[in-house]
Amino acid sequence: MDRFEAMRTLVAAIDGGSLSAASRALGVPLPTVSRRVSELEAHLRAQLVVRTSRKLMLTDAGRDFVAVSRRVLDELDEAERAAMGEYGAPRGDLLITAPIMFGRLHVEPVVLDFLQAYPDINVRLMLADYVVDLVENRVDISVRIGALPDSSLIAARLGAVHWVTCASPAYLATYGTPQSLEDLTKHHCIAFEQLNGAAGWHFRKGRETVEVPFRPRFAVNTANGAIDAALAGAGIARILSYQAADAIAKGDLVRVLPQFQPGPLPVHLIYAGQAILPLKRRAFVDFAAPRLKSRIAAD
Repeated sequence: MDRFEAMRTLVAAIDGGSLSAASRALGVPLPTVSRRVSELEAHLRAQLVVRTSRKLMLTDAGRDFVAVSRRVLDELDEAERAAMGEYGAPRGDLLITAPIMFGRLHVEPVVLDFLQAYPDINVRLMLADYVVDLVENRVDISVRIGALPDSSLIAARLGAVHWVTCASPAYLATYGTPQSLEDLTKHHCIAFEQLNGAAGWHFRKGRETVEVPFRPRFAVNTANGAIDAALAGAGIARILSYQAADAIAKGDLVRVLPQFQPGPLPVHLIYAGQAILPLKRRAFVDFAAPRLKSRIAAD
């Protein structure tokens, strides 16, 4: 039994949720995947997974073993990349994550320019409006908006964005422009931060941060959806400055209550710290950071 091969197969099965998914991901027959997992369990004399009709579930022993396996496989992959020269010249594959709309507006154009400058590097850009675990998903670089928790990750600050409360001129002509935070409770509000019945927006009032609760008339789980609703006159929306910049510049949306705007949200490029940083990662950070700084400042 090739233990590295068996560990990689188990991790692929857990990540994919089934032996069939591992078979497709690794390009090996399903019986081979099943045999590798069974041989690994026999070698360890421990049950690692519980097979159900719908998915695989890790046992306690399996959970600990998979966590260690990920670290071992990552170190093995790094050693192989170093031996193949990845640390001698910028080459190889990069997995980059970013929030959906920020990624589409700002990160993707920079990535496409980067590909032109570095023909030996391939990039997979994953856009998601949730925090992607860098270690678990083997992400090389991530763009994060908001305060960062303390961690061993390296962070390069790119600038800051802020929340913008806005509505269409047609909506304000019909329902009036709110002059105080209390006025918001009388208006139709559009929420996209969460899809539950209760919601609230935080504002800065003097030196204090206050929350204004409201029940959204319309809620949606994407910034584009919130912007479209605001443009249609459905109510007042709260979106990030880079999301609102184009519509505000055109006059299609108008800012309201700017005097209560909350504090800025920092934007960072983050990546895992390593004793020797792969040149492909350093190349992207050095290339992207000044360009993203300029784009954020322009917003």
